[in-house]
Amino acid sequence: MRTIARSISARPALASIAVLLVAMVSIQVGAALAKTLLPAVGAAGAAALRLAFASLLLLGSSRPWRSLPSRHALPAIIGYGFAMGGMNLLFYSALQRIPLGIAVALEFTGPFAVAVSATRRGVDFFWCACAVAGLWLLLPLHARIGALDPVGIGYALAAGGCWALYILFGRRAGQLHRGGVAFFGMLAGSVLVVPIGIDTAGMSLWAPALWPVAVGVAILSSALPYSLEMYVLTRLPARSFGVLMSAEPAVAALSGFCFLGERLSPLQWFAILCIMVASGGSAATSAGTATGGAAPVSG
Repeated sequence: MRTIARSISARPALASIAVLLVAMVSIQVGAALAKTLLPAVGAAGAAALRLAFASLLLLGSSRPWRSLPSRHALPAIIGYGFAMGGMNLLFYSALQRIPLGIAVALEFTGPFAVAVSATRRGVDFFWCACAVAGLWLLLPLHARIGALDPVGIGYALAAGGCWALYILFGRRAGQLHRGGVAFFGMLAGSVLVVPIGIDTAGMSLWAPALWPVAVGVAILSSALPYSLEMYVLTRLPARSFGVLMSAEPAVAALSGFCFLGERLSPLQWFAILCIMVASGGSAATSAGTATGGAAPVSG
């Protein structure tokens, strides 16, 4: 009987892990698809299309007009949305210059910094050392990886900084306004990024041939993974969620290889592994169990 009970109790956890894996694959396939838009509309244009179409999708699915935010909650929601918009713009700018897997690994330094900033435990210094080792191996300091664009690396790290702000503002916005935070944040991000996209991409942004791809990016990178991750967050402890999410750079690297033909060197794979170990180890040894904020959708 105990064996049967354990088997039954394990099924929801396995289902949640499978759902989270689908969410990670969806995000990175969406990122690979977005990279195909970059030659036509640039980073700002691709980010504008993603945010605009994702806002429209969330408008129809979440019906945010039923719960409008209070004036007290608006600053946090706007900060959350601007951080989201900046994260998208900078991440796509990085994708123009460096491989997808490396961009995602570097971007992960943002949430990792949030995770370790409030602790002084000895084990966290080890996780920091792992992250620093991964960064050092990816920085263009060695002839073996000199092909990596330093500007692209800078964009990816800046996107990580926006991801950290996205988590902090999202946590605060979720506390102040329980309904429709994702839509209002996406709307704020669109207000920030869409004018930049229009200015840089011009009439190319209005080409109907690009819209099906843009809708696919919005669904795969925003609407679908956000919904799936919110499902998982209600069924897995935050610690387990964080450990599993640390696999996302590897998923991104595989997506880049399968859909974009991006090949990484063994040293670059090892650097990504160092950052994954730092992120997953920090989550595994975290004392917290509450998720406390928005789902950590990357890129």
